[in-house]
Amino acid sequence: MIRESYRQKEENELVKAALSGDKLAFGEIVERYQRMVARTVKGMLGDSVFAEDIGQEVFIKLFNSLSEFRGESKLSTYIQKIAVNLTLNEIKRRKRFFSMFSQKGNSEMYEFEVPDHDNEEKREAKELVNKALIKMDPKFRIIVAMRLLQGYSTKETAEILDLPVGTVLSRLSRAQEQLKGILEKL
Repeated sequence: MIRESYRQKEENELVKAALSGDKLAFGEIVERYQRMVARTVKGMLGDSVFAEDIGQEVFIKLFNSLSEFRGESKLSTYIQKIAVNLTLNEIKRRKRFFSMFSQKGNSEMYEFEVPDHDNEEKREAKELVNKALIKMDPKFRIIVAMRLLQGYSTKETAEILDLPVGTVLSRLSRAQEQLKGILEKL
């Protein structure tokens, strides 16, 4: 019954309660946004142990930085920024690691989640898209993941990535051209 009362609270009430030390309020924040974080991280890193670790790290960072949340944007936007930044840091870290220890570079590091259906044709399409996304520059990959795979609007994507809307639009356009070129080669 107590848990149910937290589900009814507005996010600003939950933030205030969490800041005052209410663990159930922070638990409700995690409950509300864990799927969103998982989609973001897995969209960029694939379904891996790394993605799970980053997902947990997002909420640890949120807990430690919640006092910095000013309420100028939605809490979901703030959490998405944390998720994107931590994921991009992981991509950079992996690139450095793999470039030091592998001749292949990072061409086989990521596996992207596209809705999986039982029929062979869709599975083959998923594999092609995964191969194409792997070859994209991370600054384009994140735009594709957020806009096309997760369905965020251009404005939401710009806000989360802290970029001008025009930059998101131009990167999306260039990403689509790049994706088309890569897919044609595959």
